[in-house]
Amino acid sequence: MKIKIINKSQHPLPKYQTEQSAGMDLCANLSEKITLKSLERKLIPTGLFMQLPPGYEAQVRPRSGLAIKNGISVLNSPGTIDADYRGEIGVILVNLSADEFSINNGDRIAQMVIAKHENPTWIEVDELEETVRGEGGFGSTSK
Repeated sequence: MKIKIINKSQHPLPKYQTEQSAGMDLCANLSEKITLKSLERKLIPTGLFMQLPPGYEAQVRPRSGLAIKNGISVLNSPGTIDADYRGEIGVILVNLSADEFSINNGDRIAQMVIAKHENPTWIEVDELEETVRGEGGFGSTSK
């Protein structure tokens, strides 16, 4: 798949860190350091703009290392970038730790996964087919 991208940052294009990685790292594109206080959230720019093909989305997800080591997450995880969006890719980071966290220009702040999706046609009915599970919800299949 080929995706058109404009890079207005001073950083390389997103890339996979290993051959079988699902996500590409996104870097912060900052003119000065940003500090997130405990429970604070901010939109972090990447300097990237892209044109996805119809039927695809880009999912922005937390980096596991930032999450476990520093309590930093993507607030609307996964964030969705639609195929018709042409603005700058931004990442909403939140600091879930008790400590301040600094983000510097070029820091890898999130990962992006390109995924195919479907646009269903709804069929309204009066009832649904029965299953063994039925209406059992949260925690209903285990003890």
